[in-house]
Amino acid sequence: MLLWVGLGNPEPGMAKQRHNIGFMALDAIAHRHGFSPWRQRFKGLVAEGNLGGERIVALKPLTYMNLSGESVQPAAAFYKLPTEAITAFHDELDLVAFKVRVKKGGGAAGHNGLRSMDKMLGSQDYWRVRLGIGHPGHKDRVHGHVLSDFAKAEQADLNSLLDALADCAPLLAAGKAEDFMTRMALLTQDAR
Repeated sequence: MLLWVGLGNPEPGMAKQRHNIGFMALDAIAHRHGFSPWRQRFKGLVAEGNLGGERIVALKPLTYMNLSGESVQPAAAFYKLPTEAITAFHDELDLVAFKVRVKKGGGAAGHNGLRSMDKMLGSQDYWRVRLGIGHPGHKDRVHGHVLSDFAKAEQADLNSLLDALADCAPLLAAGKAEDFMTRMALLTQDAR
């Protein structure tokens, strides 16, 4: 069993913000692969399905980004999952918009959702699917950038990324991170 966590903020008005790309990713995967309907649990929304021979519990914390760990930790504890069975899907400033990288472990790099998970899990040894949102160019513009909606001109690239994530999710579930990234790169090669 794997716990896939999409990081984002729960307010309806925030749904299309760059910071919520983790929620968007899980929604695309759950929809494509016929996961159960979302239901409230663990201070979040949970849907379940099967991918790549693995049972997946998808979790969207409703605690706001800065307290994501308060939803992830009880879910991991309930299912008795080690941190290696957890994957966080999150926005990444240091990646070109609509590019994807997967890595295991590492620091929070200023990401408050990851920082909260690190604190509550007592470990950084979980997987991360880093979803590029690009950097606005100066640190003073970061806050406004992550909390802004994707522009209409970016919508086609965003949709392409989300479709590719849904297509490639079984590879990730099967533990084939390199194959996942290679396939994602092929499917999103027209993205910026």
